[in-house]
Amino acid sequence: MDVLVLNSNFFAIQITSWRRALRLVSLDRAQVVDEEYRTYNFDDWCELSQVISENASGYVKTPNFSIAIPEVIALKFYDKVPMKEVKFTRRNIYEHYGYKCCYCGKKLTSDKLNLDHIIPRSRGGKTDWKNVVTSCFACNLKKGSKLPREAGMELLIKPARPSMNPGFNIILKSPVKVKTSWQKFIDNIYWNIELEG
Repeated sequence: MDVLVLNSNFFAIQITSWRRALRLVSLDRAQVVDEEYRTYNFDDWCELSQVISENASGYVKTPNFSIAIPEVIALKFYDKVPMKEVKFTRRNIYEHYGYKCCYCGKKLTSDKLNLDHIIPRSRGGKTDWKNVVTSCFACNLKKGSKLPREAGMELLIKPARPSMNPGFNIILKSPVKVKTSWQKFIDNIYWNIELEG
């Protein structure tokens, strides 16, 4: 069972296991958060667990008591929103350029695109965000091992390093299914994160 972790300002920052979530709450490093933004320390949550008739995430039973597995916890001493650098992977490059050929602008599926070194590797071009773009097969063949201007081509989409992603992109792109009880916290960061100029 997965648990959404918020910072102390109730911004979603990551997903963790129920074991780690309960450990953080029991060590007083986090509090359980309900859908009305009410918070509960470990003792309060244990007490409340005895009267909760149904819990979507289930319960942990110990010899002495039963405790509801929380859906959401908030860290008590962490107010940052972690920034995550976008990794230089084929998928991230395709997504960064919107699955478009940077030369002709056509939007294509990934099997109809490849990566192009603007300055070819044979001419000292690096494999990084500033020199690699997506290209359709036709444009890639036309350009070959030339510079775009030598091939009579122009980049319609300029190469750029993606800006760092706020941590909630980890949540949105993770293989974990977003629970209904998490949605308002994810929406909160989406609408309130400061945009970069």
